[in-house]
Amino acid sequence: MSRVDSVTAQHVRSRGVGRCEYCRFPEVVAALPFQMDHIIAQKHDGPSDESNLAFACYPCNSSKGPNIAGIDPVSGEIVRLFHPRQDVWKDHFAWKEAWLFGITNFARATIQVLNINAPEAVALRESLLEEGFVFE
Repeated sequence: MSRVDSVTAQHVRSRGVGRCEYCRFPEVVAALPFQMDHIIAQKHDGPSDESNLAFACYPCNSSKGPNIAGIDPVSGEIVRLFHPRQDVWKDHFAWKEAWLFGITNFARATIQVLNINAPEAVALRESLLEEGFVFE
């Protein structure tokens, strides 16, 4: 496995503006350090460059693993996952309080594969909303 150099890592971190590029969780309140996610996993020949890296919280990155697709829970079809370098987040996801909804088939599959609406994640986001954090 190739490591991400520090300059590239800093660029990816800056681009993420302190939030997970999948679930929008703020790094400042995370219990575990954020990670560089290979959007297309190295085992699928994804490069370790800026075009294939996303700033991700530990739960999203560990749930995603090497997955590049999932099943849309509405249609039952196999679809690709959200790609932070190619897709605009707000075009595919929407918040209803602490619950994240997928507008598109691949957003719904991403939420499911990454387990973004796990009960403990929703409860944590509810607490953060009460404290004034804003999810966008």
